[in-house]
Amino acid sequence: MPTAPHPERASRVRPAHWVRAAGNAINLSTGVGLVVALAGRASVRRGPEALLVAEGYRLPLPRAGAFTVGNVVVVPRGLLAGVELRQPGTLAHEAVHAWQYFWCAGLPFLPLYGIASGWSWLRRGDPASGNWFERGAGLVRGGYTERPVTNAGLHRIAAALRPRRA
Repeated sequence: MPTAPHPERASRVRPAHWVRAAGNAINLSTGVGLVVALAGRASVRRGPEALLVAEGYRLPLPRAGAFTVGNVVVVPRGLLAGVELRQPGTLAHEAVHAWQYFWCAGLPFLPLYGIASGWSWLRRGDPASGNWFERGAGLVRGGYTERPVTNAGLHRIAAALRPRRA
């Protein structure tokens, strides 16, 4: 019975991947990603699609199966292969984030991502399901659940601002 190819072996490095890698190096986001990876004592290796994979990241934040800074996919507490077994499609999701860094000219991605997370929390009660960047990378592929628009965060703020009865 044939098995699906391993995601790292299945993807070839195309010219567009080299463009993304060069752009993220020039815009300094990959350099910041390497600093983050080294600060977390991760082991860095070449990955597919001209990405760098930093495995075994040891800092407690952010809490994620994997996260990307520039062209660096950072994997906390383990190996990318293990994350892919638990959540197939993670690498493809993170590769989209690398493109998002490229299109945001690098580090402006970070505050834009923060704004998108805040908007998502206000509208859906969590920082991912309404976040434009996570939606663009594929919510399910990234291990997220899509929540409905309920204004949950706005309701929480309103409840906290209501005067308390004595």
